[in-house]
Amino acid sequence: MIAWITLRPYLLTNAMTNKQLPHCPSIAALVPISVNVLAMSRAVLVLGLSLLLSLPAAGAKDAAVRNQPVKLLPHHISLDDGKSFVLNLAEGFDLTVAHQGLKCVRFMAKSPDNRIFVTDMFNRSDNKKGAVYILGEFDSAKGTFAKATKWLGNLRNPNSLAFHTDGNGVHWLYLALTDRLVRYKYTAGEMSPSSEPEELATFPAFGLNYKYGGWHLTRTVTFGGNGKMYVSVGSSCNACEETESVRASVLEMDPDGQNQRVFASGLRNAVGLKWAMGKLFATNMGADHLGDEKPSDTFYVVKEDANYGWPYYYVFRSKLFVDPMFATSTKVPERNKIPVPYASFRAHSSPLGLEYFDDGPGELRKSFLVALHGSGFIRIGHGYAVARVTKGAVQDFMTGFLVDRKICGRPADIMKFGNGFLLTDDYKGVIYYVFKSIE
Repeated sequence: MIAWITLRPYLLTNAMTNKQLPHCPSIAALVPISVNVLAMSRAVLVLGLSLLLSLPAAGAKDAAVRNQPVKLLPHHISLDDGKSFVLNLAEGFDLTVAHQGLKCVRFMAKSPDNRIFVTDMFNRSDNKKGAVYILGEFDSAKGTFAKATKWLGNLRNPNSLAFHTDGNGVHWLYLALTDRLVRYKYTAGEMSPSSEPEELATFPAFGLNYKYGGWHLTRTVTFGGNGKMYVSVGSSCNACEETESVRASVLEMDPDGQNQRVFASGLRNAVGLKWAMGKLFATNMGADHLGDEKPSDTFYVVKEDANYGWPYYYVFRSKLFVDPMFATSTKVPERNKIPVPYASFRAHSSPLGLEYFDDGPGELRKSFLVALHGSGFIRIGHGYAVARVTKGAVQDFMTGFLVDRKICGRPADIMKFGNGFLLTDDYKGVIYYVFKSIE
């Protein structure tokens, strides 16, 4: 006699999406019991693998989505001050005014107990009226924070903050001020500092008047996956040969401030710092004396001991040029050692904060969003947008912050949040929540 067996359906899982796939069709066959069952199992495995391979890979699909031109759609914005305007946002996304009423809101960080902290510099002048706020009572239905509670005030130009947990499990809040870097022990749920500040480093706090292109007031702090801390310090001028090595650099140090050294130099004003894909990335602003269309503002992978060329070189249309002002200097670094930008922006776009999306909506996955603060010269009008960035490619993701020389906002920082991200605007003192639309 011949016996019959039926191979039951197999439930497959796409390892890249972690989603269950449809059942394979049942395979019923006339199989003598004497047939090697192991061979049949192998046959089923081959069939399953062939079905998996026939499905589009998640990474390839995401890449295809990212490479498509971004279609921007208008969204009407009304603020409590009575101002109304239109922001253009990538199709498939929506936004809310998550909070308003702050002054010069800048960079954000999430605490170990999942609260959102944000800096406020008060205004663009050198002042000691800055503060750190905690955003609270988020309403997911409305996409808004009910309040912002001041955690600390009377600060000198607080641009950036970061959280770090040391090897002993102690939580710290790090705050980058114009003249120094401090940290506070952080206790979950606290509404004001529960400890006195520890000063970890000091920075030069003098230079040319801010409105003349120098005197970069901001400092930015971030942590790498290697356990090191990084701080950016801008130049003292628009274009000059610095006498202090700390200027126009990114510093590296231990979390307690020890072993400080210049990690990278020649970065005129690297306001945005982010550790992503096992590397340190930085946005950087070019000089102001070379015209309306050059130099390009840049976005780099920051490499150890690298010199990025300022003030001797500048980037324009992805090529490196010698700045004529310093052509005869004896300090000009070797041209072939100047790193190539990861991406570049139009001159005077003023890139600030950035975020990397290793997951999230397909349109953002494996790409950066960069806040383009915008040119200080309104007639130039470059920037005033949020850009989506992949290696060598920049696309508008959000525009409308400058219309007919009227400023409606200046993007400052971006941080992943919910089903999208938060965006700060230091001109209107507004925080937006941008999220994937429900289809």
